[in-house]
Amino acid sequence: MSRLLIILFFLLISLLGVIRAPAYPLWILSVIINGMPWLFALATLLLLLWGIRGNYPRASAITAGIAFLLFLSPIMRAYVLARGLNGRFDKAMGTTSTPPFRWTRLFSLPDRSAPSHRLIYGNADRLPLTLDFYPSKTSGRRPCIIVIHGGSWSSGDSRQLPELNQRLTEDGYAVAAINYRLAPRYQFPRQTEDVCSALLYLKQHANELSIDTTSFVLLGRSAGAQIALLAAYTMSDPAIKGVIDFYGPADMVWGYSRPANPLVMDSRKVMADYLGGSYEAVPQQYLSSSPIEFVNSHSVPTLLIHGQQDPLVAYEHSVRLDKKLTDSGVRHFLLTLPWATHGFDFILNGSGGQLSTWCIQRFLRTVIPNKKNK
Repeated sequence: MSRLLIILFFLLISLLGVIRAPAYPLWILSVIINGMPWLFALATLLLLLWGIRGNYPRASAITAGIAFLLFLSPIMRAYVLARGLNGRFDKAMGTTSTPPFRWTRLFSLPDRSAPSHRLIYGNADRLPLTLDFYPSKTSGRRPCIIVIHGGSWSSGDSRQLPELNQRLTEDGYAVAAINYRLAPRYQFPRQTEDVCSALLYLKQHANELSIDTTSFVLLGRSAGAQIALLAAYTMSDPAIKGVIDFYGPADMVWGYSRPANPLVMDSRKVMADYLGGSYEAVPQQYLSSSPIEFVNSHSVPTLLIHGQQDPLVAYEHSVRLDKKLTDSGVRHFLLTLPWATHGFDFILNGSGGQLSTWCIQRFLRTVIPNKKNK
C-alpha cells in the first residue's frame, strides 16, 4: 500500500505542470517542475517499476503512467509551441534565427560563472545604489541591457538569475543588473528614479565600460518588469530601444481589483507597501505606476513573456498590455506559455526558459542589430 501512496503523491504534484499552484510552497515546487520536468518523469518511471512489484500492480502502473505523461507535458507543449514560433515572431517583429527549442539543452546546466563588477551608480537617501556590470565578450562599444530584479518591490537583488546575463554577454551585449531602493521604506516613484540614475551613470562611464550610449534595452522580472515598463514608456529617451517584460504587473489598478490567491501572496498588501496605501487611499499612485496608462504610438518595442499558470501576477496583465500595444500600433510580441508558472525561467534551459531566451535573443537583434566586430 505504501508504494501506491507514494505514486499517488507523485501524481498529485505532477498536476503542478498543468494547473496553477494553489499555495506558496506548491508554487516553489511548480517552478522546479517547470524547469526540470524530465527529472520528475524519470523518477516516475522508476516508481512505476517499483510499484508493479507491490500489492497493487495495475493501479500503480496506471497512476504512474498518468503522472509520467503530466510531468512530460511542459516539454511536449514547448516543442509544439516552438514549431510555430518562428513564423509568429517574424510576423510581429521580423528577422530569422536558430531553432527555439532543443531537446539536448534540457539536460545541460547554464554557466553561472559570468564575471561581473560591483559598481556604485549613485546615492539616494544616504544609500549607495549599486549594480553588477557584466562586460560583453565582444570587443568595442556594445549595446547594454539593464536588468531590473523582481521581489515584490521589497526584496531581491541584482544577483538573481545571472545565467541569462552570461548568455547575453556571449551574444555581444553588455549587461548592467541594478539594485534599487526597496519598499516599504522607499515607495514609488523612487524605483523608476533609480533606473534613470543607472542609465545616466552608464552613459557617463561609457568609455571605460565600452558601452554604446545609443543602444539600451530594459529587462525586468515580476516587480522589476513593472519598473522597466514604466521607465521605458515615460523616460522619452531615444537611447532606449526596447523593453522586455517577464511576467510583470502592467495594470496596477486592475491588479488591485483582482488580487492573487492569499495562500500564495497577499498582493494587495504588497502593492500598498510599494505605493503608500490602498487604491481607495491613494488612487493616483496606482494610475501613475501603471505602465499600461502610458502606452502610445511612440512607445518603444516591447517583448512580453508570461505563463498562463502564474499564481502571483495574473497572465491577464500581459493580455491587457498586449491589446493596448496593438491598439496603439506599437511593435511588440507576446510569448504565452500555457503551462508555465511565475519564475519559470529560474532554470534557463528548461522548456519555458529555452523559448523565452530565444525570443529575447531575436528581440534584441531586431531592435538593436548587433553585428560583432571582426
